Amino acid sequence: MRWRLLALLAWPAMAMAQEAPPGASTCLGCHASTRTDAAIPSLRGRDPADVAEAMRAFREGRRPATLMDRLAKGFSEEESQAIAAWIVR
Repeated sequence: MRWRLLALLAWPAMAMAQEAPPGASTCLGCHASTRTDAAIPSLRGRDPADVAEAMRAFREGRRPATLMDRLAKGFSEEESQAIAAWIVR
């Protein structure tokens, strides 16, 4: 009985991790929801369109960065939009 309760409580966290688009969970290494650093902000609660636009700007070289410009080039526009929709949750 105790294991069933634990499994039930863990289910939402497991489901969220499984729903992550390819490559998206890596973003949490720097953009975790507990982040307070202004240089590398948390993306939770942001508008997904703004996050997707930021990724587009990094990918196209319109936004200077030390790392995100290179990372963003690895994702298509559709992948960036899926990641943006997931990471803001």
